[in-house]
Amino acid sequence: MTPVGAALMVKVSAVTDEAQGIRSFELVDANGGSLPAFTAGAHIDVTPPGGPVRQYSLCNNPSERHRYLIAVQREPASRGGSASMHERVKTGDLLSISAPRNHFPLASAGGRSLLLAAGIGVTPVLSMTEHLHAVGAEFEMHYCARSRQRTAFFHRISTAPYATKVRFHFDDGEPAQRFDVTTQLQGPQPGTHLYVCGPSGFMDAVLGAARARDWPESHLHREYFGASVQPCGPNGGFEVVAARHGAIVTVPPDKTVLQALAEAGIEVPFSCEQGVCGACVTRVIEGIPEHRDMYLTPDEQAANDRFTPCCSRSVSGRLVLDL
Repeated sequence: MTPVGAALMVKVSAVTDEAQGIRSFELVDANGGSLPAFTAGAHIDVTPPGGPVRQYSLCNNPSERHRYLIAVQREPASRGGSASMHERVKTGDLLSISAPRNHFPLASAGGRSLLLAAGIGVTPVLSMTEHLHAVGAEFEMHYCARSRQRTAFFHRISTAPYATKVRFHFDDGEPAQRFDVTTQLQGPQPGTHLYVCGPSGFMDAVLGAARARDWPESHLHREYFGASVQPCGPNGGFEVVAARHGAIVTVPPDKTVLQALAEAGIEVPFSCEQGVCGACVTRVIEGIPEHRDMYLTPDEQAANDRFTPCCSRSVSGRLVLDL
């Protein structure tokens, strides 16, 4: 398997506790130069000490070239990424990262933006607000958190020149200020795009409400930070044909397609291994996938012409891929 993204070496120039359980890391070029440009909504792969590669959204102003800013929430059930970042990374350390990639860009057509964030999902949305304010675009942001103490970048946002366009919603606050998607999300408006990031339950509720109100799918933009790892069973194994390699690979119930292909010597670019980032998306030539990803939209999944080999399976006994 081949992780995507060219390696860049950066130095940790600052580590800051932004909220309860959330810590930010300012990264600068290890040699003192400029970093590759990025656009609002972009993320980077980070390889923490002894931990697996993880994706973190850039939450600083996209016009900045002297630094990247990421924020990491300490997960109680961490598989190594957030624990390593919180416990082992300190100011002055060197880290290997990828160049920025963006699977959650702002719509090129512009118009009005409705930004909905919950918890650590504020990170890509914060970069969006910085850009939208800088270019004078119309936007409205809602930021939901369990409490004021768990709200990352509260001071930065509440004192920003765009603060009047942001509303905070705290679970432990007065009922009147809580975010109720069924009442606060109106029907689609011409030229308005909705962007949502946060826990999967929050995102599913927002997207479900938007679709129920007939928002066009092309105006719904989302980014999942993580997906629950689903077991490969109980369905049995199946065959994957790598068409360009001319190889037939058996995928057993206890392995992913990505793993089975790697063992057969067929490399596929990957990153998150959870069906979130889209780095491994592969074209389907024949067969019916069983989509388990959170990257493809419902319409894209229904088309059955693309597939995420890191987590998805096959309904048909054979799946022919453009590999």
